[in-house]
Amino acid sequence: MIAVASARLAQLPQGIRFLLAGGFAAAVNWLVRFPLSWAMPYALAVVAAGAIGMTVGFVIYRHYVFPGSGRAPARQMRDFIAVNLGAMVVVAVVAVALKAGVFPLIGFAMAPEAVAHAVGIAAGAVANFVGHRSVTFSAV
Repeated sequence: MIAVASARLAQLPQGIRFLLAGGFAAAVNWLVRFPLSWAMPYALAVVAAGAIGMTVGFVIYRHYVFPGSGRAPARQMRDFIAVNLGAMVVVAVVAVALKAGVFPLIGFAMAPEAVAHAVGIAAGAVANFVGHRSVTFSAV
């Protein structure tokens, strides 16, 4: 079953594979933040969830989205981490700023941590796409 799904996924255009892989990694990022918040402060949980999502993303992008990249895996990993750390800063800043600053100011109280984190992930996704396409998994 997994082999069939992998073969079908490989037939999709690269942009669609990137969106699917990124969406899955983002979902992992978002979902693991909930149990992490039980054990640590919100800001640390956001960062830890980002690290988990980043690990899942690298494996999926490398295997399913950019399997033909001519770059050495060690360089890909280094650049992947750098791009994702930059995006993680964006995610954390947006999530914490919304939860601690914007949402209280405007009276938004409907699951503020979850919504703030989701918006932060969306903001970081743009930086990830540009960075991974042009740097991490480029042809050279």
